[in-house]
Amino acid sequence: MAGMKGLASYLPTVAAGVIAVTVGFASSVAVIFQAAQAAGATVAQTSSWILALCLGAGVASIGFSLRYRKPVLAAWSTPGAAVLGTSLAGVPLAQAVGAFVVCGALIAAAGATGWFERAAGRIPLALAAGMLAGVLLHFGVDVFAAAKTQPALVFAMLAAHVVGRRVWPRFTVIGVLAAGIAVCALLPGAGGPMTWSLARLQFVRPEFSPPVLVGVALPLFLVTMASQNLPGIAAQRAFGYEVKVSPVLTGMGLLTVVLAPFGAFAINLAAITAAICMGPEAHKDPAKRYVAAVTAGVAYLLVGLLAATVGALLARAPREFILALAGIALLGTITANLSAALKEERTRDAGLMTFLVSASGVSAWGISAPFWGLVAGIIALLAAKARLPRTDKP
Repeated sequence: MAGMKGLASYLPTVAAGVIAVTVGFASSVAVIFQAAQAAGATVAQTSSWILALCLGAGVASIGFSLRYRKPVLAAWSTPGAAVLGTSLAGVPLAQAVGAFVVCGALIAAAGATGWFERAAGRIPLALAAGMLAGVLLHFGVDVFAAAKTQPALVFAMLAAHVVGRRVWPRFTVIGVLAAGIAVCALLPGAGGPMTWSLARLQFVRPEFSPPVLVGVALPLFLVTMASQNLPGIAAQRAFGYEVKVSPVLTGMGLLTVVLAPFGAFAINLAAITAAICMGPEAHKDPAKRYVAAVTAGVAYLLVGLLAATVGALLARAPREFILALAGIALLGTITANLSAALKEERTRDAGLMTFLVSASGVSAWGISAPFWGLVAGIIALLAAKARLPRTDKP
């Protein structure tokens, strides 16, 4: 009887791990799909991207959680996928994969050298947040643009978002997804048999183009470190878990390098969903909550095997469904980052400049807008700090 009670005490822990993966996957799969489409990936290659990302996140979650006996939940960079959705347009798939490899190498180097822990606070938050908010802006705009052609679908998903934020905030995205699927099922041509199959990894030989590395790999790395790894570390510490950051980042970076030719653009620490595995609802004993992260790792692996079916379903769904799901899932991120970019008066102008240039889509010498947004923000910040020569009144 005592043994049964002991096992029963882990049911919320297992549930927390499954919920974390479900929420994370539902929140980002549409963004990943858009990024793969921007790179010209086929349906099979898109499935490979999802499988590779799930493999990386699953292996890292299981491995590091068991190693440290603390909840270390890995994920992929959803903000990074949003950056790719903008910056990969016109970029050959092989060069995109090359950028993924370099991004992974930079993450591994950041962990191995330990400089990330020392330099994490050097990049002003206003600039990192402004760059990300600018990149994500079109996702939010696209939600309402999609309503022009599929108003019933989009407004049903928006209604689910509004209600979910007030009634069931943790599972809002799942409610939005369910509402969208329900309306899609009623649309003309939605029927027909569906083939279920296991996903397979599709290898793409990486190519390295300097403009693509600067315009894609560097912004992807910066966004991943600033918007995923840094909040992920903060989340761990907020719940009282002191995990050695450098080995974890090194391992996740190396996993990215290995899986990049199959579509894994960035494996990193989870931020928002990690809290699901670290809170008291996962287990009343903090020392046993690592089981939730291990469970999440197993769930990642199972979800990855179904990536082919997920990719096929998304390919059959109306384009407006993908646009609305991705945009609504990112509304909270857009709000948070725009607020952070404009919060401090001393960096407000620089944050605004970074946001506007990043949102503009401007490119030069093959380098995309997020990089130039960061450059513009740095220039604005330096200009604000510079002392103008004093002029005496006549």
